[in-house]
Amino acid sequence: MKQPAAIALLLAAPNVLAQGGATQYPNKPVRLIVPFAPGATDIVARIVAKKLSDAWGQQFVIDHRPGAGGAVGTELTARATPDGYTLMLANPGPSVHSVLLRKNPTYTLDDFAPVIYIGYTPMVIAVHAKFAPNNAAELIAYAKARPGKISWGSAGLNSNPHIALEKLKSVTGVTITHVPYKGSGPAMTDVISGQIDAMFTTTITVTPHFNAGRVKVIGVAGAKRQALLPDTPTLAEQGIAGADTTTWLGLVTAAKTPRAIIEQLNTEANKALLSSDARQQLAQLGIEIEGGAPEKFAAVIKAEADSITRLLKAGIVRSE
Repeated sequence: MKQPAAIALLLAAPNVLAQGGATQYPNKPVRLIVPFAPGATDIVARIVAKKLSDAWGQQFVIDHRPGAGGAVGTELTARATPDGYTLMLANPGPSVHSVLLRKNPTYTLDDFAPVIYIGYTPMVIAVHAKFAPNNAAELIAYAKARPGKISWGSAGLNSNPHIALEKLKSVTGVTITHVPYKGSGPAMTDVISGQIDAMFTTTITVTPHFNAGRVKVIGVAGAKRQALLPDTPTLAEQGIAGADTTTWLGLVTAAKTPRAIIEQLNTEANKALLSSDARQQLAQLGIEIEGGAPEKFAAVIKAEADSITRLLKAGIVRSE
């Protein structure tokens, strides 16, 4: 796949401040778009936003813009003035999948400048508390005996939870009915109530509901068990290989934002991630913290794009 120009530029650019234009940044409130309905991901946004607000004495305001699997808020970011006053909490769905899997995407990978790689967490399978299967192996047997009868929510079409479902279907051969929502929060609400049976989600979203007994968590789509869910085995432990899916999170802004502003944001965000209270809060959400230079996040985005391209060519996912 041809490497997006914006990512290539970041990967090649020296790690120096651009001249001019950033010395007074920020001198007004900064908007941090979360492209989903209120739910778990905005907790991460609020942790980072508070730290940046404290560092600069300027407001970083959370702006929820759900719709189209996150594409609505992501397009707003792409079209924003490139001055650093519009940021977005990016994840794989709207940032990469919507570009590569929508037949008529309204933005490209080149429309964004990576700021910082916050971290990642594996997907987990959450099911309604009274749903019959108690582990992933039982789930697959249940699905095979009832083709199309299981209703499976996601954060939206081509969101990372949707991609995780398509991977699971591909490696197990099951038929499951996908139900897209405008974010993980609304989908989780319907899993809890029993309106739908199951969903892929993150430990951020599921842990409080799991601890309260409102849902069961029956599998981790990652290389290891999660500290917050120590008794939940991985899918590989349950004999299901090839279905692992990770959700990463980071900050992006509009392309052509001055490099000096991106460097300032990156420096303060790295300080935030190194602070003991932020690390503790993110660990409690199941986030493996990364941080680093903008180029590191650019490489993560490129790797995601390459992975989705392979899935597309293999017919595991398709353009919508």
